[in-house]
Amino acid sequence: MFLVDSNVLIEAKNRYYAFDIAPGFWAWLDYAHANHLVCSIDPVREELIEGGDELSVWARNHADFFRPIDAETTARFSPLTMWAQSKLYTAAALQEFLTDAADFYLVAYAAAHSHILVTHEQSRPEARKRVLIPDACKAMGVSYSDTFVMLRSTKARLDFQLPTAS
Repeated sequence: MFLVDSNVLIEAKNRYYAFDIAPGFWAWLDYAHANHLVCSIDPVREELIEGGDELSVWARNHADFFRPIDAETTARFSPLTMWAQSKLYTAAALQEFLTDAADFYLVAYAAAHSHILVTHEQSRPEARKRVLIPDACKAMGVSYSDTFVMLRSTKARLDFQLPTAS
């Protein structure tokens, strides 16, 4: 199963899969979720709802798309924390990763449930000012991909409709 980061949904909404341009993407998310191919987690939903836009409405109306943090996930908190603290991240980067962001929960959830984490972030092991999802995934043995790998892997087809003549 693919586990979706907020940046995937935000970028889709803001750019190439905007609700008014590509409703097929959002319909595919419904289909993929119903068929146990894609989900996200409650901390991501909370981030999206704060936006106060069309995506926040979507997140409110798709609560079942977002899974709660469970005991299997919390069991991964300690090893993930120890890994992050063992690196040369700044105190601010550690503070953000360990307390403020959904990223920590995403990596722990993906590790606990053997999900592939979908994000737009790129690995940068030399980074010190921010803990990046791909680097945390590598440390925890979690696979990660981008939106397009997810779409191709699930054989998604986003067929476009031509507008009708006025």
